[in-house]
Amino acid sequence: MKIQYHWHLDVYKLSVESSMEIFELTKLYPKEEIYSLTDQIRRSSRSVSGQISEGWRRRKYKAAFINKLNEAEGEAAETQVWLEYSVKCNYISREIGESLHLKYDNIIAKLVNMGNNSDKWVLKSDREKVRV
Repeated sequence: MKIQYHWHLDVYKLSVESSMEIFELTKLYPKEEIYSLTDQIRRSSRSVSGQISEGWRRRKYKAAFINKLNEAEGEAAETQVWLEYSVKCNYISREIGESLHLKYDNIIAKLVNMGNNSDKWVLKSDREKVRV
């Protein structure tokens, strides 16, 4: 299947699914965390899919595409840090934290793979199509 939209990408689907899992979990965090850990982990987890979608729309420019994938990777890694704090503060169980951490490892691996194989994803300009 040819991928036409960012929402067709497995990495995008996984990032949204993981972010929604975090959203549901953070509903149970203490009120005093609303403007700190809860806000931080929700923001970083949602940003992963946002960066992927922005990168997808910038596929005309290889450097811009790779930059957005790197941004998404950074947000995924940041989310892993907030998951670690969530476990250490006993807001989520170690098992749930590890499961989500592994999901974000998978997301990061997919993003790195896309960046390392960006020619597969980057759009070819009309000039390049004529020369080929």
